[in-house]
Amino acid sequence: MVKYSEEIRIKVAIDVLEGGLSENEAARKYGMNHVTVNEWVAAYSKHGAAGLINKGTHRTFTGEQKQYILEDMHENHLSYKAAAKKHDVQDRSIRTWERIYRNEGPEGLYMERRGRTANKEPQKELEANESVIDELIKENQRLRMEVTYLKKFECLSSRKKLITNDDKALVIYELRHEFNVKELVNIAGIPRSTYYYHVKKWNKPDKYADVKTEMQRVFNDELKCRAGYRTMTREIRKMTPINHKTVQRLMKELGLHCMVRRKKYRSYKGAEGKIAPNVLKRDFNAMVPNEKWVTDVTEFHLFGQKIYLSPIMDLYNREIISYTIFRRPTLSMVTEMLEKALEKLPEQHNLILHSDQGWQYQQKRYQYMLSERGVTQSMSRRGNCLDNSVVENFFGILKTELLYIQEFESIEHFIQELHQYIHYYNYRRTKQKLRGLSPVEYRIQSSVAA
Repeated sequence: MVKYSEEIRIKVAIDVLEGGLSENEAARKYGMNHVTVNEWVAAYSKHGAAGLINKGTHRTFTGEQKQYILEDMHENHLSYKAAAKKHDVQDRSIRTWERIYRNEGPEGLYMERRGRTANKEPQKELEANESVIDELIKENQRLRMEVTYLKKFECLSSRKKLITNDDKALVIYELRHEFNVKELVNIAGIPRSTYYYHVKKWNKPDKYADVKTEMQRVFNDELKCRAGYRTMTREIRKMTPINHKTVQRLMKELGLHCMVRRKKYRSYKGAEGKIAPNVLKRDFNAMVPNEKWVTDVTEFHLFGQKIYLSPIMDLYNREIISYTIFRRPTLSMVTEMLEKALEKLPEQHNLILHSDQGWQYQQKRYQYMLSERGVTQSMSRRGNCLDNSVVENFFGILKTELLYIQEFESIEHFIQELHQYIHYYNYRRTKQKLRGLSPVEYRIQSSVAA
């Protein structure tokens, strides 16, 4: 082993710390190993010139100090070299202490020893054991890293069903101070370039920040949590051009979900009634307003009571022309609704009013009111709700978007919210079939175009 003078040691350390040379450059310049240079620089940084002058002197450690260094190395999973550098001691001394600790226990560290130990293992066997210990330490470190990584994902998987590369990069980013990034990306199964791509992306400003704010406002305040991504796309396009897939992705990120109801199909056709034939025959398309109207009655069960809603819908733009809300299903509920609707009907018309075979629509007074204004009465076949499926669909939407997702304080509160919902349905709820407009907007736009 080459021995260097104190002057050389100090000069090399100063060249690195003050002369601007790297440790590798200094090693090449003076023809020595860069590890030696590293030790000199560390000693000089910590103790100054005295650290290099006294480097060759023999240091003694008490039993408590030896045991402390070994416990620190094991608890923090340090290698021999890392522990030696941390405690300013030679790594071969730590190896000797650990061998004594294994063979004789903690008491062996406190015994005073002179010269070589009597039970020293052969050199080759010692090196083999030290190599095995180093491998075990590395394996323990790797297993600890995998366990920590998986625990992070257990927390993440409780909120998400699909783990994306962005999620993996986030976990690696959180563990980067505790473990090596290169080893973490290997455990995650993604390239390092992918990890750094996501980290760089997080630092960029969110170009959809204003859109997200507007989406949350519209979804919660105006649409009352009733919008899917198609409806939300039509609303946001009033503010800025945006792709429907982008809206769908942003809604998923913000946790904005619309409730979906199940639709049932029944194949029973039924028989036509004796009061009026099925004139409509499921032709739910109207070319002009006031050409085809449909009506029906639905009931709501709240607070141990029943509320009945009777609306009339124009098939031209699916607008609710008139409606009544009663606590009992009386004939006046239907006649009052019809009176308000007929007030909006022009003198010249070819209107068909379709309903099911409910008892209200078979009454003489109801039939007389229709014939007096020249309205053609049409009725569904018995037991076949599909003949009046448009208004049935409206009832389903109403209950899904109001009754099932909202809490009500009383019957009066529900009736108030029901009035507000029908106004929202006519003026704010857009439809793809109406070119992304609400029923009232579509009617006004059509009248202007005409």
